[in-house]
Amino acid sequence: MNRDLDLTVALFPGQGAYRAGALAALWERGADAVRDTFEVVDEVAKERLGHEVSSVLFQPSPPSPAMLLQQAPDTLQLAIFATSVATHRLLTGSGARPSVHMGHSLGEVAALTCAGAYELADATAVLCERISVVRAHDRRGGSMLALRCNRERAERLVALIDHASLVVAVDNATDQTVLSGPADAIGTAEAIARQLGITATPLRSPHPFHNPLLAGARRELAARLAAFERRDTTVPVYSPILGRFYRDGDDLAELLALHLVTPVDFRTALTALHGAGARTFVEAGAGRVLTSLAEAALPGVHTVAPLAGRDDEAGLAAGVDALRDPLSRATAILPVRAPAVADAPVTAVAATVAEGDPVAENVVRAGQAAQSAASAPADRDELADRVRALYAEAMEYPQEVFTDDVLLEADLGVDSVKQTELLSRLGDRFGLGAPPSGLRVADYDTFGKVVDFVASGVTSGARTQGPAAR
Repeated sequence: MNRDLDLTVALFPGQGAYRAGALAALWERGADAVRDTFEVVDEVAKERLGHEVSSVLFQPSPPSPAMLLQQAPDTLQLAIFATSVATHRLLTGSGARPSVHMGHSLGEVAALTCAGAYELADATAVLCERISVVRAHDRRGGSMLALRCNRERAERLVALIDHASLVVAVDNATDQTVLSGPADAIGTAEAIARQLGITATPLRSPHPFHNPLLAGARRELAARLAAFERRDTTVPVYSPILGRFYRDGDDLAELLALHLVTPVDFRTALTALHGAGARTFVEAGAGRVLTSLAEAALPGVHTVAPLAGRDDEAGLAAGVDALRDPLSRATAILPVRAPAVADAPVTAVAATVAEGDPVAENVVRAGQAAQSAASAPADRDELADRVRALYAEAMEYPQEVFTDDVLLEADLGVDSVKQTELLSRLGDRFGLGAPPSGLRVADYDTFGKVVDFVASGVTSGARTQGPAAR
């Protein structure tokens, strides 16, 4: 697989995607992307909700997720949103260009905002309206519960309880679903799930989202959001709630309000984008919830969670590397409904589904040029930088420690099992295939030897595969 020819996806997390201290170092350093984002969010939040966000998040001892949920759930939602927008700005400000955006629940607001559908101030106001309306309509104190089981088993549990307002709200993975409902029904579901041996985890959610309980809120929110101007997006945004890409003619007020009562099918959305050629997923937000789901659902894909480790800046650098050369919008949108041809070269797919479309024809020409460039042997320094970013992200070390002569096991603790895993990931990343059966990990005890191994494989592949190879 040649990653340069695959679609890249920026994932925008929703409820629960908060990590105390995320972006704090960059805030203290005065990073424009962070400061500017929170300045706008603070101004709108103070005007509409009466409080700021940055003063809570970036204090010397920031609150835990549980504390925020209990004491300031509004701030928690705004923090998730602002962190995602700031992360996206940091990534794109350094050259990242995702092919596709995809949000999870609340994350769809950030995904649309970062694709240009709303100005940041308007998007923050949209979120404030959402917070106010839902709070006014959720008088029963509902919540959400994650279950470690598939959708079918979760539906049987819901049927057993037989509560009209208890629903399966989210299908995340083959072994993870989320229920939504009134607090008493959620409590019953948790107790029964545990008796059945199903792991049940209450979520950091202040309301029963994706539930018909919020039908009244949906109607009021749609009316309020109609006042906000929306613009055409510059990056395609796929919705796991709608099961399709947003379109420029969509009524965003109606669709964003519909989110409140419509379930999220994230598992199917991942499969759809993978079928279209998505092989790289980067989490534009705190933690690694969505990239972990992508790894579980789609073995072999490359994932980066920039704000999940000890060093945000190193994580962001790895994210930029992963998103460095995406394909264009038309190619990202068109193949999604044609999984049967998803394994064909991307340019062939675009030509098949968009013949006669001048925009798509330009994409085809660009893709052909990218394929020709990708077939040439890569410069060793460039390869070293890319291998270094992968190792740094996987091991949560600064990139600077990966010099040519550093001993991977003796100096950095990369044991043979981890080294084998990393070599497999390099094979996927650079189209080298699985490591040869006779490979001796001990022969690649320094980082420089690993880079030379990759360089020889890339050069050999470029000579033998030809410009149309994947």
